[in-house]
Amino acid sequence: MTGLSSTPSPPRSRWRAGWWHVVFLVLDMPVGLVALGIVVLVITGVSTLPLAFVGALILVPTLWFAELFGQAERVRLEAFLGVRIDPPNAQQHTTSWRRLLLDRARWRATAYAAICSLWATFIGAVVMSVLGACLPILLTAFLPGIAPPGGIRLLPWLRVPAGADIWLLAGMAGLVLVLAPLVAARLTCVDVALARWLLGPDPRDAIAALASRVDTLTEDRAATVDSVEEERRRIERDLHDGPQQRLVSIAMDLGRAREWLDEDPAHARALLDSAHTASKEAIAEIRNVARGIAPPVLTDRGLDAAISALAARTSVPVTVDIEGVGRLDPTTEAIAYFCVSECLTNVVKHADAAAVTVSLRRAGTDLVVRVSDDGCGGADPAGGTGLTGLRQRVRAVDGNLSVDSPPGGPTVVTANLPHRTRRPS
Repeated sequence: MTGLSSTPSPPRSRWRAGWWHVVFLVLDMPVGLVALGIVVLVITGVSTLPLAFVGALILVPTLWFAELFGQAERVRLEAFLGVRIDPPNAQQHTTSWRRLLLDRARWRATAYAAICSLWATFIGAVVMSVLGACLPILLTAFLPGIAPPGGIRLLPWLRVPAGADIWLLAGMAGLVLVLAPLVAARLTCVDVALARWLLGPDPRDAIAALASRVDTLTEDRAATVDSVEEERRRIERDLHDGPQQRLVSIAMDLGRAREWLDEDPAHARALLDSAHTASKEAIAEIRNVARGIAPPVLTDRGLDAAISALAARTSVPVTVDIEGVGRLDPTTEAIAYFCVSECLTNVVKHADAAAVTVSLRRAGTDLVVRVSDDGCGGADPAGGTGLTGLRQRVRAVDGNLSVDSPPGGPTVVTANLPHRTRRPS
């Protein structure tokens, strides 16, 4: 039942599928009569609104029935024509009569019923009349024994003659039946257009959702700029307070060792050992400052190798489970790496965990990054643990971040990142 398929099909298949359109139009007749009943009740309810609650008592159930009528029409369109129409946006459930009477979705369904009462009744009657005339003509032509000598009277002013003249009418009736599926497929476009206009999502809701989306993206962009600036200040502050002081100390120790090299080699050796230890500490501090910045291994070998190396440097045992991810676009890989890096840092600093699991999976068009630990839980994105900046980075690429961390643990951080497969260079 794919009457309005977007893919090309052979003419014979289209002709056979067109009969579902014919059946749909035949059913338009009773559907139009039901719609006419809804319209009559709505007019009655509106005209009696001034009479205390009489109008409301009629309108409220009628509008509810109009909503059910719209749902049934969406089902009929999908069943016979293969056209799926999404329902209008759900309204808040309320018992207020005023809100029930002003519900836009119900009134749009009522407007559909009003148009349907005219169009569906008319076109259904026409199709039923044409088919009702063609079948007796063909029966009279091919089974002349069933017709009386004077022919078959269809209407007081319309008679199907017997004899040779019947073959001309039979040829016309056969042509009508051959063309009926093709014509019906065009006529049902009117039903589909009306249903999409009045039974689908309200365009005003779509505009409001788009405006809200623009506002959200604007806020996310501003938050991302602030996050990047905060990260720059953090790196600058940490370099000044940590590695820079270490390097100054190393330079001083090396200078003093050079001065004592001839007079007291043992003291010079001790200064060199101190400089060597300080250089290792400086390297570790620089590595900590650069956490979250994409390392060369990420660019060269991808997420699997980069996250495995990150896990190996973490003081808590980390299990890495990455399957079928492959190479993605650089932005997605960098944010995924930052997510894992930030989560592992939080685990080491705050979670008091004994084990961590990092998993990456593709789910449709998303990359799902999940970091779980068996620590103390209680992680709060607003508590200054780095999750706020992490959420801002994820939202900047139209992703989302969820944190499940009840007191006592465990903690599960899940990031869904839209991704694109990396193009071969």
